[in-house]
Amino acid sequence: MVRFLVLYNKPQDTEEFERHYREVHIPLARKLPGLRRYTISRGTAPVRGEDPYYLVAELDWDDMAALQQAFRSPEGQAAAQDVPTFATGGVQSMVFELEEV
Repeated sequence: MVRFLVLYNKPQDTEEFERHYREVHIPLARKLPGLRRYTISRGTAPVRGEDPYYLVAELDWDDMAALQQAFRSPEGQAAAQDVPTFATGGVQSMVFELEEV
């Protein structure tokens, strides 16, 4: 399994972020081919470091090839192009393989 982790900083307008994220971005992202799981987390609290992230999204695929195919798809391109329209506080993302131990 592989995970795409998205870390959203606090947006300039939280109400507009919430509206757009729920009404536009989530429906776009849920169309990504091969998507197995999509969760969001709120109320993050830093253990060390600076301000917490406003919202954390985790999206899972079976393997790296499936994730890459999803990102290259028209749905993946649409979701990627949507991010700058609402993530006004900035965003960081990363991809990694999961291993249960």
